[in-house]
Amino acid sequence: MRYLTAGESHGKQLTTIIEGLPARMPLTIDDINQSLLRRQKGHGRGKRMQIEKDLAEVTSGVRHGYTLGSPVTLVIHNDDFKHWKDIMGEASLEEDKKIRRTVSRPRPGHADLNGALKYGHRDMRNVLERSSARETAARVAAGAVAKTLLKQLGIEISGYVKEIAGIVAEDSPSLTMKERQDMSESSPVRTLDKQVEQPMMDAIDKAKKDGDSIGGVVEVCVEGMPAGVGSYVHYDRKLDSRIAGSVVSINAFKGVEFGLGFEAARRNGSQVHDEIAWSEEKGYYRKTNRLGGFEGGMTTGMPIVVKGVMKPIPTLYKPLQSVDIDSKEAFNASIERSDSCAVPAASVVMEHVVAFEIAKAVLEQFPFDQFPNLAEAINDYREEIRCF
Repeated sequence: MRYLTAGESHGKQLTTIIEGLPARMPLTIDDINQSLLRRQKGHGRGKRMQIEKDLAEVTSGVRHGYTLGSPVTLVIHNDDFKHWKDIMGEASLEEDKKIRRTVSRPRPGHADLNGALKYGHRDMRNVLERSSARETAARVAAGAVAKTLLKQLGIEISGYVKEIAGIVAEDSPSLTMKERQDMSESSPVRTLDKQVEQPMMDAIDKAKKDGDSIGGVVEVCVEGMPAGVGSYVHYDRKLDSRIAGSVVSINAFKGVEFGLGFEAARRNGSQVHDEIAWSEEKGYYRKTNRLGGFEGGMTTGMPIVVKGVMKPIPTLYKPLQSVDIDSKEAFNASIERSDSCAVPAASVVMEHVVAFEIAKAVLEQFPFDQFPNLAEAINDYREEIRCF
């Protein structure tokens, strides 16, 4: 299974094409739109979220509530495009007209300058429109389809905020998946720790008042994955590696860790590795989950726990210094968006990006063209490894 996205931040629409879904899988537009609306929430979001009401339209691959096995196409229309038609339209300009709102001042921390150097764009709007985090809406749409598939296979996923501006939420290992989902949805900053909720919001408000931005850490937990998904045989089949790559591909993400992560470097082996046990009901399991559900690039059957680090958004209301690529003079960097903190929304994005990688791995290991056969195969495999 794979997907492609297309579209620019202020263009007509975002498009997602998903290929490789099995036929006869139940799928409704509500499954997708619920995820898109979750991405738009969160304390610290800018006015853009008040303009765009992200709703998807399915234009292929689904009929009467079930997938067909052919590519599924999802479209998210941009209601604000009417104000950008002259700037972002595809038609050639008349000779006496100039391109409006050109960008010649690259913003530090963005793709502007590197993209201009790579593709030769003198107007860096050609870069920033595609490199914008707006593209994550299309990725969330793809992940929503993956989450629907996984849920029907008994695999659930939840994303939430662990840290904002150095304010750290306490671990909550005893919470059920349903409790994690409900608590994160009810929190303005999508945290599971009510004690730090208000301090996190205060930090976001202060950053906005100061014309600055702040980042944080988000965590995704996956339950219900059987052991042995992924592979130790080749580097590109290690599932934790693939998840790590997909997380870092999210705009502004700069680091990933599983389980203890970097803390493992500061502990002895006896405090890092998970002892193996067996029971009639569970089969093989780990007494702890310090490695975050992975050993040797494969799932252990324990919950997958992965964290992602998001840097502060680089566009500031007290802009950093840059250089105009035309005049070569120093200028204050231009402002294109106004979020002071997008960490709560980023937890939704990461949740869906991880979901797609997991669904992709499941479909590689159990390659069935019909969803009922896929569900049966996974149930048989779960029983096989329980009795191993």
